[in-house]
Amino acid sequence: MAKTRNPLNDVTARLRRPLLLTWAGLIAERLVRAFWPVWSLLAGAAALVMLGVQDMVSVEAVWTGLMLGGLALVVFALRGASRFHFPTRSEALARLDATLPGRPLAALADTQAVGAQDVGSQALWRAHQDRMAVRAAQAKAVEPDLRLSRQDPFGLRYVALLGLVVALLFGSVWRAGSVAEMVPGAGRGAALASGPTWEGWIEPPAYTGLPSLYLADQSGVIEVPEGSEITLRFYGEVGALSLSETVSGRAGDVPLATGTEQEFSIAQDGEMRIDGPGGRSWQVEAIADSAPRVAVLESEAKTAFDGQMSQPFEARDDYGVVAGGAVFELDMDRIDRRYGLSAEPEPREAIRLDLPMPLAGDRSDFTETLIENLSEHPWAHLPVTLRLRVEDAAGQEGLSELVEMKLPARRFFNPMAAAVIEQRRDLLWSRDNAARVAQVLRAVSYQPREGLFRSEKAYLRLRVILRQLEAGIDSDGLSGNERDEIAQALWDLGVLLEDGDVGDALERMRAAQERLSEAMKNDASEEEIARLMQELRDATQDYLRQKMQQAQRDDPENSGDQQSAENMMQMNQQDLQDMMDRIQELMEQGRFAEAQQALEEFQQMMENMQVTQGQGQQGQSPGQQAMEGLAETLREQQGLSDQAFRDLQEQFNPGAQSGQSQGNEGQSGGEGRGQSHDGQPGQGGQGGQQQGQGGEGQERAEDGQGGQGAEGELADRQEALRRELERQRQGLPGLGGEAGEAARESLERAERSMQGAEEALRNDDLAGAIDDQADAMEALREGMRNMGEAMAEQQNPGGQGQQDGPPGQAQADPLGREAGQGRRAGTQDNLLQGEDVYRRARDLLDEIRRRSGEGDRPDVELDYLERLLDRF
Repeated sequence: MAKTRNPLNDVTARLRRPLLLTWAGLIAERLVRAFWPVWSLLAGAAALVMLGVQDMVSVEAVWTGLMLGGLALVVFALRGASRFHFPTRSEALARLDATLPGRPLAALADTQAVGAQDVGSQALWRAHQDRMAVRAAQAKAVEPDLRLSRQDPFGLRYVALLGLVVALLFGSVWRAGSVAEMVPGAGRGAALASGPTWEGWIEPPAYTGLPSLYLADQSGVIEVPEGSEITLRFYGEVGALSLSETVSGRAGDVPLATGTEQEFSIAQDGEMRIDGPGGRSWQVEAIADSAPRVAVLESEAKTAFDGQMSQPFEARDDYGVVAGGAVFELDMDRIDRRYGLSAEPEPREAIRLDLPMPLAGDRSDFTETLIENLSEHPWAHLPVTLRLRVEDAAGQEGLSELVEMKLPARRFFNPMAAAVIEQRRDLLWSRDNAARVAQVLRAVSYQPREGLFRSEKAYLRLRVILRQLEAGIDSDGLSGNERDEIAQALWDLGVLLEDGDVGDALERMRAAQERLSEAMKNDASEEEIARLMQELRDATQDYLRQKMQQAQRDDPENSGDQQSAENMMQMNQQDLQDMMDRIQELMEQGRFAEAQQALEEFQQMMENMQVTQGQGQQGQSPGQQAMEGLAETLREQQGLSDQAFRDLQEQFNPGAQSGQSQGNEGQSGGEGRGQSHDGQPGQGGQGGQQQGQGGEGQERAEDGQGGQGAEGELADRQEALRRELERQRQGLPGLGGEAGEAARESLERAERSMQGAEEALRNDDLAGAIDDQADAMEALREGMRNMGEAMAEQQNPGGQGQQDGPPGQAQADPLGREAGQGRRAGTQDNLLQGEDVYRRARDLLDEIRRRSGEGDRPDVELDYLERLLDRF
């Protein structure tokens, strides 16, 4: 019987290449799994050597590491060798066959066991093997599985590989030679041939910023800071070189003088010497680190009008100051223990502030300013002591001399505001003063119509605070949180009384004049004087605008030109500005008596003056009409605010409104139709008293008809007024520049405040509505003021000044001369006469410089200004 041919041999002959690659993959897979600890250990050791770790540790540590590493390498190698065995051909064939569908290689190796004598069965078997042979011919090499996540769950192989990559990038292969030098006897011959050598460094403390010194380059006397580190290394035969030093002050367990490495710090002056071949000696002088110093510059201290303290100081240190602080402590011995301060004060910690340090530059000698606002602190204006503390990098501290002073804080010139702030201080001094504070506040708020309060809003706030204070006293006493809450409310009230929330322009102007007068009497600072003077200027401008609009309403045809001049004074705005400039100049020169007299004359003049109208008033411009409409809106808003306040007063004190408000009903237009606060008759009435009575009767009749919907009616009127303001804002004439944009923003803010007041009225929140209405009125005033400035800029785009006086009134040129008469272009008067010649010349030069910097001026004018500057 003929021998049958095995078809597997034919197939494997064709699959020789895939089978060989699969077998190689099996070898690599088993090598990696068996010996991955070996190559990981080698990679880690190579990384450490190339990075020079052996140079940073002792020789013993290097030898210990080498021994442990070698032992671990042997163990891992033996373990891997025991686990590794070469794969056989049958294993490679089984791996390749496992990747094919139906395992065709195994099928080809099989023999027919059943039906071998049957012709049909043999044909079927041959067909099956032919099909398996076709499948086997498609076999491809199998990739090895080199994943080691099971054998290395912590990824140690990746750590070793990363270390090797870092060492190749930043290390050096040549550093491996230093390991060989650590072998006993290695390199000894070369060292003995060249003789013993040494090297050393002196490293000053890092905070000094001084460079390191190489000892071999130094000779004679070495001056270094205390705490400097000295490092010495001896090479060659051990014992050939030794160290002798008296600079470290070391005692007790001192290393051997012949040790190959020496490290110590410089603590004192002394000598350092290396004995042996090539030895050297040095005299070392230790420079002590002096403590920092700080001083308070009392003469340059300033306090702004808002109470912000600016306290300059100077600090010094040989290597630089790193931090500092200021401590304010209450000086009980200098306190006048009277009135609210007679009680024992509650314990309170000292005020501690951090001193500002220069952000850049040298900190060894600098001057800085401590800026802080302590106006709300309970010790405001009380005697305190100030001490500054600074610290250097070595931890040494320096203290300034103790400075006695009063804690800088904001000053209040309004008498009522000053009284409220004083009671706030007494309450914060001790809660035992609560009953006395309540009694004083009730006394000063008695009969508020006598001029103590210019704002009904402020009076209402005081009454609410008083009720809260008395309620806390009647209970178990004020708690700390309740006391602090009331103190904050008193502070807000004092600021409101000082800054003012006055309803009309005349009252605002009077308030500004009174505050300025009080400031002059109390020797206020220049910043406070300047701020109050600016408030007076703004209030005066608002008052002039109100008077002009009032004159137009009373006599739109003649605009007041035919009025008698017996009790009226006619002045233009430039004259008023000159008068206020003169007042400010007198105050700056310290002539307060003359400034006070001029201020009184100014106040009397403003209350009796008539604002002159220029030409062209027969027909109002769109801007003037818009100003008129905004003024009417402001009066109506004032009337709504007054009505809301009366309703709120009625809630707190039922039945008292009729007695207290007799003179106020209808003012500022109880419903927008009454008498203005300056005493001039408004629309719809003949006089103040008649207007007040008529307004009161009408309001009482309306209350009788439907008192239940009072807040709803006020809300409807507020909504109508807001819509009217929206219409006026959308119909404003085109106003350019910053002033025009500011006017629009102010009117938008007023509209939002009106909307808030409307919502508060609908929610029966009268107090909140009054606050929003006050904000709306203030925004309206600011918008009208900005609008007036924008209109003035449009009328005088060149900035050369505007003729504010009546037609024909003589105007002075920029040099102070009167205009020429007739056809003359000049005047015969001498230039710059008077006592302010140099001041006037300086002002002229500043004005020329200002105008030359305005790029929108014509080129011809700019060239002329440049020639003036070049000449003068």
